Amino acid sequence: MSDITTKYLGMTLKSPIIVGSCGLTGSPDKVQELEQNGAGAVVLKSIFEEEIAFEYQDVLQQVSPGAYNFEAFDYYDQQVKGERLSEYIQLIQGCKRQTSIPVIASVNCAYSHEWSVFAERLQAAGADAIELNMFFPPSDLKRTSEERKQLYFDIVEKVLSRVSIPVALKISHYMDDLGAMIQRLSKSGVSALVLFNRFYSPDFKIDGGPDDPPRVVQTNVLSTPTEFVLPLRWVALMAGRVGCDLVASGGIHDGSAVIKQILAGAQAVQVVSTLYRNGAERLQAMNRELQDWMIQNEYYELDQFRGSMSQAKAQDPAVYERFQFMKHFGGLG
Repeated sequence: MSDITTKYLGMTLKSPIIVGSCGLTGSPDKVQELEQNGAGAVVLKSIFEEEIAFEYQDVLQQVSPGAYNFEAFDYYDQQVKGERLSEYIQLIQGCKRQTSIPVIASVNCAYSHEWSVFAERLQAAGADAIELNMFFPPSDLKRTSEERKQLYFDIVEKVLSRVSIPVALKISHYMDDLGAMIQRLSKSGVSALVLFNRFYSPDFKIDGGPDDPPRVVQTNVLSTPTEFVLPLRWVALMAGRVGCDLVASGGIHDGSAVIKQILAGAQAVQVVSTLYRNGAERLQAMNRELQDWMIQNEYYELDQFRGSMSQAKAQDPAVYERFQFMKHFGGLG
């Protein structure tokens, strides 16, 4: 039997398939089921900075302006932020009691640096690592591109100063000078970069008639198998050129996509949508497909082929560059 264990964030995972942050990782029982079906690790359902901030503002707005003082601010800070953090700590502790695979806490960051303090609590609760999910949208016209970029480094620095457990950073492909930023971030002290996070996709509902005017709705909640090519390209471009682990995320729905991401140079992959569509048992099938392929190709461990298809090792590196699309597209009749 081929060995599919991998090293990620300094930890040994029994499989390179990690379940990404989602509702499926929102309770100890669900995480236990994922472990039983072959998950190498889990990233817990995120704690959202923005969500807590909005709830905090709502509470304060319900209090008349003359009815609170600095002590009252401390009270509401304790009640709102403290309760949400306490719930998340209980999730970490419950998962650690019921499972043996690595449990990675997930923080979905906005602009605040307050999470550097919360990170200590997550570490104390038993989290094996922390994944910072950060995206500062280019639609924010109040900050320049350089200011948005600097926020990544500021928050990472503050979090790393507070914890000793590994920190991974999940980023967006919507970024100026993406390759250069991936390189810079990989040397910021984080132990891994996850390429890439997934966003809310708006659509307009227009078929409701006069009693149901057009409104914004969410679409494309789950990824499709064709989306794996975006992280594949960037993992292949950056493998061997960064100072930390690379993890592929997005559109990975079967074992063949896992194999391709490892060939590109990924240390591990994150999956979510395929589990919503096919159940936790999908993990077993993906692990089997990976093992069967390795046996057929006489590979006994992942490092024997990891990164062999990266641009750094490609005989024709230009196949990864953008102009090649026009070359191939122009050949279609």
